[in-house]
Amino acid sequence: MPNSPEPIYGKLPSDWALVEVRDLVSSGKADLQTGPFGTMLHASAYTSTGTPVVAVRNIGNNRLVHDELPRVDDTDLERLERYKLKAGDILFGRKGQVERRALVRPQEEGWLQGSDCIRLRALSNEIDSVFLSYVFGTRAYRDWIARHAQGATMPSLNQEIVGRIPLPLPTVAEQRGISQVLSTLDDKIELNRRMNETLEAVARTIFKSWFVDFEPVRARIEGHIPLVPLNLLDLFAHSLEDSELGMIPRGWRVGSVGEACRRIAMGPFGSDIKTDNFVEIGVPVIRGVNLKRGFVDEGFVFVSENKADELRNANAFSGDIVITHRGTLGQVGLIPNRSRFPRYVVSQSQMLLSVEHSVATTHFIFEYLRSPVGQHSLLANTSQTGVPAIARPVTSIKAMRLVLPPLPVLQAFEELVRPMAERSVANQAEILSLASLRDTLLPKLLSGQIRLASTHSTEVPT
Repeated sequence: MPNSPEPIYGKLPSDWALVEVRDLVSSGKADLQTGPFGTMLHASAYTSTGTPVVAVRNIGNNRLVHDELPRVDDTDLERLERYKLKAGDILFGRKGQVERRALVRPQEEGWLQGSDCIRLRALSNEIDSVFLSYVFGTRAYRDWIARHAQGATMPSLNQEIVGRIPLPLPTVAEQRGISQVLSTLDDKIELNRRMNETLEAVARTIFKSWFVDFEPVRARIEGHIPLVPLNLLDLFAHSLEDSELGMIPRGWRVGSVGEACRRIAMGPFGSDIKTDNFVEIGVPVIRGVNLKRGFVDEGFVFVSENKADELRNANAFSGDIVITHRGTLGQVGLIPNRSRFPRYVVSQSQMLLSVEHSVATTHFIFEYLRSPVGQHSLLANTSQTGVPAIARPVTSIKAMRLVLPPLPVLQAFEELVRPMAERSVANQAEILSLASLRDTLLPKLLSGQIRLASTHSTEVPT
């Protein structure tokens, strides 16, 4: 074991210290704690309500992921008091994606540390925990963890390994200055992300109101004024009539996804696109990772223009809808009008739909496919043998039945929703730009290559 921390951050300024996490612990400036033993917190104790318990899957990129949080009641919370989290705590996962860490925010204070987490807590006002959380986001740190994490099949951490992590440590004033610069960028990224979630929720709410619950029509039947723009009142019928899909507004009809699309095409066979086809710059390939949040216009692999020409049946363009038919089923993304690339190629696990605008509109079909009723229909004909897949995907999707309103109603919906989608695309582009700036600044600020003049001091932390 080396007697001094590994100099993984390069040459640091002379007024900075280089310490290990265990140095902070031994001097009383920080505390390390592993989560409760499994015998102290059984899965059988989890409840549907109560205090959230942070599991490994909830550790994201410097933030806690709030999805699928297990919970415990007040009795277990009191029993496990020592594992309650405080704002500023930093959590590591003990196994799996051990390079991740999450900073506990004020709104998460009081949550419980899970069994498979290690918690680092700053105890001194000489240590800024936000600064430390950014150190754990550098490439130098992730490379160090990759070298030192234990386990042949699954990397794992323990307190001894976390204790040996090297830390560059300027004065607390400079720590806070660096934290403020990076947090400002992250806060704007988070604001845009939440705004996009709100825009998406509004679009889904309007779709459900108009085309699933038929609320404007039902309001007119009951003699109420529908909650729609006044200029759209006359577009909605005054009555419902029976159909193969149940009661629908009079004048609307039941149709199929096939007639609402001028083109439905599969991605290439696996033999037609392989990893050795990938190039550094070219036509991006849409994979499942690009459909995790509707459509993520980054993180692509590329094929050459010539290869994309060979795969022209799998070429997708602005306005096309992409669906995952194999693997993580039900992912639906819409390539925006202001996309970063003139064309894309869908992978062998995806397929694409081009809407026939004389029958339907793009956002109507998109919202239908990702709505609960659309997802139920989409996944009704799936095979669970081996890798989950939609059986005969083109035939199955063409045959999907849906309610088709008159075109003026669909066009009114498109005019309401399209600006939201365009705002969301602009927000996502800004997210990418801010993230790129943050990732460029991060190693330079945390190695002292860029100094914040107002925070310089000759005092060296001990």
